[in-house]
Amino acid sequence: MKYFKEPGPGNTEETMKAVIKTAEEQGIQDIVVASTSGRTAEYLMGKGYRVTVVTHQAGYKEAGSMEISEEMREKLIGDGMNVLTTTHLLGGADRALNYKFGGIYPAEIIAHSLRMLGQGMKVCVEVATMAMDAGHLPAGREIISVGGSGKGADTAVVIVPAHSQYLFDTDIREIICMPRGHKK
Repeated sequence: MKYFKEPGPGNTEETMKAVIKTAEEQGIQDIVVASTSGRTAEYLMGKGYRVTVVTHQAGYKEAGSMEISEEMREKLIGDGMNVLTTTHLLGGADRALNYKFGGIYPAEIIAHSLRMLGQGMKVCVEVATMAMDAGHLPAGREIISVGGSGKGADTAVVIVPAHSQYLFDTDIREIICMPRGHKK
């Protein structure tokens, strides 16, 4: 396991090297990567893995807009990757209730609990589950999930994800890398 001094995009290259090394050593073919712009996913181009790239949902930053460019989406798809843009598992309706009425709701409690291990860990679990629900992953098999703390990647895990209705059956089997300390 690799620990980074701090979270952030400066860890992306080392994270992706560790992901590829782990995939090779363990014979894992399915990789899910959170990537707002697509740049993190580019590290996996031409490697022959079954990759699902999970982007921010439409309207995440601005109503009606996409953060990933159409050109990047086409480039990733052209390399054989799935590009998934959908509502965030641990956001969605619970976040709308919070914005409208205040308070905290079950999905936010789960998200905050996962964040005790860092934002990247929350993202790894979330995007793996989203990819399962979209039918991009085989059930019951180890995959690698990659997340980060904003831009880039700083966390990667070997995980057996579950569909969202069985979220608590998710099995994080190995932490490949993560920041050591994420609280300011």
